[in-house]
Amino acid sequence: MRSSTTILCVLLVFFSYGQSIDVVELKQPKSNKVIIKLMFRNGSISDPINRSGLTNLTANLMTQGGTKDYSFDEIQKLIYPMAAQYEVLVDKEISTFTFSVHRDFFNEFYPIVKSVILSPDFNESDFNRIKSNQKAYVDQIIRASSDEEYSKKLLENLIFRGTNYQYPVQGNSMSIDSVTIDDVRNHYTRIFNQQNLTVGIAGNYTREHLNTLISDLNSLPSTVLDLIKPGMARIPNGMEIEIISKKGAFGSAIFMGFPLSITRSDKDFAALMVANSFLGEHRKSYGRLYQKIRESRSINYGNYSYIEWYHAGGSNQLPPSGVSRSSNYFSIWIRPVQIGKQLKSQYKELSEIKIGHAHFTMRMAIRELGLLIKNGMTQNQFESTREFLRSYVKLYIQSPEDQLGFLLDSKFYGRKDYISELDVDLKILTVHDVNRVIKKYLQIDNMFVAIVTDESEVKPLSKSLENNNISPMYYSLQVKSGLSPEILNEDEEVEKFPLNIKSLKIIDSSETLK
Repeated sequence: MRSSTTILCVLLVFFSYGQSIDVVELKQPKSNKVIIKLMFRNGSISDPINRSGLTNLTANLMTQGGTKDYSFDEIQKLIYPMAAQYEVLVDKEISTFTFSVHRDFFNEFYPIVKSVILSPDFNESDFNRIKSNQKAYVDQIIRASSDEEYSKKLLENLIFRGTNYQYPVQGNSMSIDSVTIDDVRNHYTRIFNQQNLTVGIAGNYTREHLNTLISDLNSLPSTVLDLIKPGMARIPNGMEIEIISKKGAFGSAIFMGFPLSITRSDKDFAALMVANSFLGEHRKSYGRLYQKIRESRSINYGNYSYIEWYHAGGSNQLPPSGVSRSSNYFSIWIRPVQIGKQLKSQYKELSEIKIGHAHFTMRMAIRELGLLIKNGMTQNQFESTREFLRSYVKLYIQSPEDQLGFLLDSKFYGRKDYISELDVDLKILTVHDVNRVIKKYLQIDNMFVAIVTDESEVKPLSKSLENNNISPMYYSLQVKSGLSPEILNEDEEVEKFPLNIKSLKIIDSSETLK
């Protein structure tokens, strides 16, 4: 694997351009593209009280609506022959606009870039269309498209309840209803500002291109902004569980986690990455959670752990840039496990069971985390995991857009080049560093848990959890006959593993994200 320096093969420049706008340059003379990223330090935490979702609506009106110079349809017709693209990603603390075009078409594309950012039209027709889409996402799509993403958003709601981190960036239903087009216009003027902007540019651009871009962006408002303080995670008292009753849920989707006091800005983060990768690297089959739950027992499709927000984990194989956050948490993602109704209908020998696999699987995942805390990693486990990560993180920056995005993220965390610095941090780590960090930051006694499950499973599952009942692992006779004594013996230990459950609440799906 080539080093990140070789992969980039660029001139990297960080500086403050003029009075207020910071610039990150990634000069790539051999590239055939020009990438512009505009990172605003606003995000959904900038939404006013009772207007959650306003930043996302405003930013999407800018990229999916017309401008004072072009209608949205005119823009699409103009950029199609150029194969140019632009989009926005709004997260909790930042909103990032990305523009991409072949270098030969930069001059034709640039007036559109300028118009989208500096003179959005915010007309009623575009507003009604995009507001309707955003409300449909919150009211319907988020519940119907993926119970896994749904449970993830509900976990965040639990962890950050009462703060500006509580709701998805798309907002909640009542707030979106109340947003007016004047709210959007005023919000645009207030939060898209020189003072909270960092400009990134990559590829085969000229000095004239950059000078023109900065000169034009200097027309944005320059009033000094008070950056909104990000919400801090709540500390769970024991295990606090919310079960969402959803008619027709495919199974039981589970997300659970607790606050973490560190981010990428901390030196301990690299060591925690090694521990987390060993426990449950996203979409990797070598992790302990995957091996125990999926590989050995075929309970579900996959089980992973995280030490920071992982955007769109259901579709992204690699972590994207543009989702930098100050408030952090550890989490375990248990992909849907079968409910009792499903198991009883599939296997005659299981016709008398009361609940499905959720309770057992939660116990197994938490027990594995506890074993990691108790035993740590061996030297061999540490070395193989560290070497994997040193290669793997370089895949985060395969494209010029990814490279530029992670450089902007680096600036957010007070670093210069996170990927290169991470390689150095990993190289000098020892197994003692990792095991120290495991004991310092990880625990199993206090945790928030969000479970989305079918209405038929809610009462028996909640009863089993509240009473800390023994929760046997149910196999078909055919599957059980092929399992080793070691697995069956371990099942007996897992089924009675104590969980520190202090509260449990049942919520109807229709009452969430209101």
